[in-house]
Amino acid sequence: MARFDPKTREDFRTMTIVASLERAIDAQTRANISGSGCRSKRKAIVYRDCSKLMDNTILQLTSTLNNIQTNATFTVFDAQTWLSTALTNIEICRSGSRDLNVTKFTSPILSGNVSELISNCLATNGALLLDGGGNSSAAAGGGRRGFPGWVSGGDRKLLQDMALAAKANVVVSQDGSAGSFRSVQAAIDYATARRVGNGRVVVYVKRGVYRENILVSRTMNKVMLVGDGLRYTVITGSRSVAAGFTTYSSATFGIDGIGFIARGITFRNTAGPQKGQAVALRSASDLSVFYACAFEGYQDTLFVHAQRQFYKSCYIYGTIDFIFGNAAVVFQNCIIYVRKPLVGQANVVTAQGRGDPFQNTGISIHNSRIMPAPDLKLVVASFKTYLGRPWQQYSRTVIMKSFIDGFVVPEGWSRWEDSDFALSTLYYGEYKNFGPGGSSRNRVKWPGYHIITSPNVANRFTVGSLIAGRAWLPSTGVPFIAGL
Repeated sequence: MARFDPKTREDFRTMTIVASLERAIDAQTRANISGSGCRSKRKAIVYRDCSKLMDNTILQLTSTLNNIQTNATFTVFDAQTWLSTALTNIEICRSGSRDLNVTKFTSPILSGNVSELISNCLATNGALLLDGGGNSSAAAGGGRRGFPGWVSGGDRKLLQDMALAAKANVVVSQDGSAGSFRSVQAAIDYATARRVGNGRVVVYVKRGVYRENILVSRTMNKVMLVGDGLRYTVITGSRSVAAGFTTYSSATFGIDGIGFIARGITFRNTAGPQKGQAVALRSASDLSVFYACAFEGYQDTLFVHAQRQFYKSCYIYGTIDFIFGNAAVVFQNCIIYVRKPLVGQANVVTAQGRGDPFQNTGISIHNSRIMPAPDLKLVVASFKTYLGRPWQQYSRTVIMKSFIDGFVVPEGWSRWEDSDFALSTLYYGEYKNFGPGGSSRNRVKWPGYHIITSPNVANRFTVGSLIAGRAWLPSTGVPFIAGL
């Protein structure tokens, strides 16, 4: 192990990240040796997920170190995002073993103290963040025409270009017409492999229903997927936990590459309510944008796994925990439709997965609508619907200036399986919501629940603050509101 003589808090931060990286590499090496002994299918699936997640954790730690040392535009906010992702990956590995009931199968990834070391990194970097070291990222740039600042001018023009399909690098069509691909995955693979330089790759997916499970891997950065509209271009699959997949690997569409953008596409999982967890889309794409898209499923529809994400003018359908994960994510001008669950089940819109108090993650729903889908509307009195429940100890979800229909129970929020878990450590907040279910008068009285009255507090959960959107969203072309 490298030796350090830290003279500043920045030096100490570097030392903690190096220690975490070395331990993570050691755990992954031992896991690769033991992984060859996985004889059961369930253990093999969990091992495969955990190996991929640990590879990504190593990538996040390495990237953080490299940026600290060489990138003049790097901010403490960036580091907290990447370190948060590194820790989240390990928890998703752990939850996968619970999905398939192989918790006695202990991977070296989980048996070491990698999580504890990364928590130390988060605390150390978090102290720098509190000193104001992250302000440059949150304040940089300015939102134009409703787009956060992290979106470059070129990407903003792309998203607003109604003739974009004609300029795509590759085309996908079900009829296999001249020059096109029949498979979305094949088109993405081809386009990214032949990319010149570091420019954006545009894949146009013509109208049709594409039945495939797709992965945009961590080496496939700056991919843009354009459809003919969410009613016409559909990507669908049916994997589920009941069918032998982990929640993580059940995704119809999974994204790890940085800077992914989608416009005018529906992502669907048709496993149905009887099959349990079944993800339509899973994203760990940093600085990613989804514009005028739809996400359809039942339990665990949209897995906002990690990093900074923005959803604008989207439709999300589901029943239980159907917006979940540990990204820093803002949903703006979206319509959230709650579907009819199985008899005896209750609906829960969100299950946020913040597991460490220093993770800069959370779910923010802003200027949106939460409503019953047509199938639930017919039997709305037969089922309870809650705004969220705490998946992890420091779960953080805020709903602001949104319409909430009357089918949401007056108390608003649910415990985790009737326990007192996380009621003091979670942060749930509501700010200026309206509609028949928008009143906070009879909401839960937990220590972690907050009726937000101060615009300054609410502003912490806006595009500009939670995901530092002014610094990157303008370039994507997606319209956004940076503040309240």
